[in-house]
Amino acid sequence: MPKLECKNVWKVYGSRPEAYSGLVRQGRVQPDDIRKLRESGAIIAAADVSFDVNVGEILVLMGLSGSGKSTVLRCISQLVQPSAGTIRLDGECLSSMSPSDLVEVRRHKMGMVFQNFGLLPHLTVVENVEFPLKVQRTALAVRRERALEMVALVGLAGKENAYPYELSGGQQQRVGIARSLASEPDLWLLDEPFSALDPLIRRQLQEEFLRLQRDLKKTIVFVTHDIMEALRVGDRIAIMKDGLIVQIGTPQDIVLNPVNEYVARFTAEVPRYRVQKVGCIMEGLSGDLNVSADLSTALSCDMAVEDAFEHFRDRDRVPVVDADGRLVGQLTASRIVNHLAKN
Repeated sequence: MPKLECKNVWKVYGSRPEAYSGLVRQGRVQPDDIRKLRESGAIIAAADVSFDVNVGEILVLMGLSGSGKSTVLRCISQLVQPSAGTIRLDGECLSSMSPSDLVEVRRHKMGMVFQNFGLLPHLTVVENVEFPLKVQRTALAVRRERALEMVALVGLAGKENAYPYELSGGQQQRVGIARSLASEPDLWLLDEPFSALDPLIRRQLQEEFLRLQRDLKKTIVFVTHDIMEALRVGDRIAIMKDGLIVQIGTPQDIVLNPVNEYVARFTAEVPRYRVQKVGCIMEGLSGDLNVSADLSTALSCDMAVEDAFEHFRDRDRVPVVDADGRLVGQLTASRIVNHLAKN
């Protein structure tokens, strides 16, 4: 069962809800639905949005400003009440929960990180991080120990007693990340968490985020408008336009097989070798392949071609193995060069 399920989620704003309530229905969206809703004076923030997120997966919601991605994230957290549709966490429908039960879910199962950090200026780093546990009435010694662990995890050991104004933007964002992890959430919601940072700090925090995910294996919904960030962090990407999901798939799917011109424009400048897998361009098993080759330095067939470059510094061919470590082929320097020339 997926960790998170969103089915036919709509969010429609307007002064005359009776004019559009009958049009917001379960099932596949029809071409006239959007037109009729807009003609009624409605503002469509999310239209028939459906996706699942599996345990330990990062799903990126991506699109231009106003595409509906942040609205969907807020519908998941129930900070915004959907107009229609269902959102389930661990099989439980969030919209049917009582307010008190929903508060408990937010406290114990959800972690949220927003672009503006939201740190409390009168609290130190460790006090900010332990604040969710304080709300849960966790004992001081327990919450302080947990907060110190999270501060160290995000690389801020030694800054525990600093105040937010004494930190850089990147450090403040790390505090926000540590705070969202303090209660050990099952679901992590991140709304453009790095977009306010300069490119160098942003890249560093992306790397830090991926390191944390390798250790923690959280289920994550990550919002961004940056295609390179989406490709870097996402296991799958859902591209949104005018409240609709127009394509959802792996980074390789999105870049190599865009469903329309809108998606193609997003990915036009993306080098194909950043998302294409070694398994797609390798040579298969053949008579001249040395099956007794040392596989300790073999490439994974799921590795991006870009990440394979460094393996050819002192050799011109490298064996390739599958997820179970079995030899499935080889990749040669000449094959990479030919592939790059075509793309």
